[in-house]
Amino acid sequence: MSYSRSRTHEKKKARRSRRVRQLALLNVFLLVLIAVAAIWLLNGREFPRTGTAAGPGAATHASEPGASASADPSASAPRGSKAPASSGSASGDSASGDPNSDASSSDASSSDHPLPSGTDQPNAGGEDGDKLTLAFVGDLLPAGSVAGLMRKNGFDYPYREARSLLESADITAGNLESPITDRGTPEDDKQYLFRGPAEALPALKEAGFDVLNLANNHTLDYGWVGLQDTMDALDDQGLRHMGAGIDDQKAFTPVYVEAKGMTVAFLGVTNVVPKVSWKADRQHPGVAEIYNATRAIAAVKAAKENADLVVVMVHWGVEKKDTPINDQVVKGRQLIDAGADLVIGSHPHVLQGFESYNGKWIAYSLGNFVFNTTASPKTSETGVLTASCAKGGGCDLQFHPMLARNSQPAPMDETAGQTLLSRLAAVSATVNVEENGDIVEKR
Repeated sequence: MSYSRSRTHEKKKARRSRRVRQLALLNVFLLVLIAVAAIWLLNGREFPRTGTAAGPGAATHASEPGASASADPSASAPRGSKAPASSGSASGDSASGDPNSDASSSDASSSDHPLPSGTDQPNAGGEDGDKLTLAFVGDLLPAGSVAGLMRKNGFDYPYREARSLLESADITAGNLESPITDRGTPEDDKQYLFRGPAEALPALKEAGFDVLNLANNHTLDYGWVGLQDTMDALDDQGLRHMGAGIDDQKAFTPVYVEAKGMTVAFLGVTNVVPKVSWKADRQHPGVAEIYNATRAIAAVKAAKENADLVVVMVHWGVEKKDTPINDQVVKGRQLIDAGADLVIGSHPHVLQGFESYNGKWIAYSLGNFVFNTTASPKTSETGVLTASCAKGGGCDLQFHPMLARNSQPAPMDETAGQTLLSRLAAVSATVNVEENGDIVEKR
């Protein structure tokens, strides 16, 4: 079995670490020489002229390798308020009725360090009292007819009307409903197969996206080759990803992102798995799943120990259904009970309602955001969900209604927006959706 470049990246990191250690030892040696020289000079003795470097000028020059070694090799200039990110993985999602459920009892790995290795910082350094803004959208499909529109109108075409809102958040996340590859073998017996070009990713990044969920029913449309190409392409653009990986440990590992002095853990899981072979296992690549919630619950609990906020992005439910099924409600609440602050759903291709549960939030489906146009008008109703969150975990939610025309979401006019918000309020049993889009718990 071939491995993704993520393994190669780990080896490169190890080699860089060795080089840094070697340079550090060299710096220590040079500092000792400088100290000896200083002692000679302070004692009024002349430094021997038989060495290679002598005097303060040479000593300063010799310290330069240490300065370059201490720099972060992955650092780069931020885009607006967000800095480019390196990639990681995590997962989770729920579906209804798996004929071959094989829940694993092993817990997701966790770290005692408050900032796990690989934590990204798109907007670090805020005051502790600052609130963190998160933005979420539903399904993103840079493939099929959308790819054709992007090639014709520019790869930034789908995001032009929504970009200001996406960029304004400290962290923006969505569900990537397509592998990014031009290789692989198409999955058998599957009605819809998607794959998109790597050329589409820079525009996705520039539109404001930081984190993408891979735990869904299209990630492996072109097999493990397609999945590893996807992860590599996302890594190349600094787009974080979770929900799929080389094995179950990688698939269930959260992505940690730091902003405004807070650490946010993102996990991705799916309850929609076309074949049992798509499930990640100990020696098998695939997606993190939530047919049995045991593993996802353990992953949430472990993430809660390392993060101020835990977000679980779940692929679940029934397509074109306006309200969640009971399985979504049960598993969404289980994830909240385990420590999740926000549960963000996708897959139904239409907007579903919201729920406030034990002071936390569930968005059952954010529908399509950038997707092929269908014959059903409701699949074009979309929007951006923003959450303003405090370090203690409390979040204020607001939904910004949009309509996607020719796969390009744009803010609705006031009348249409109010109609959509009223419909979302009607299907949300425990919350009110106000005229400005604020989502508040019913009293």
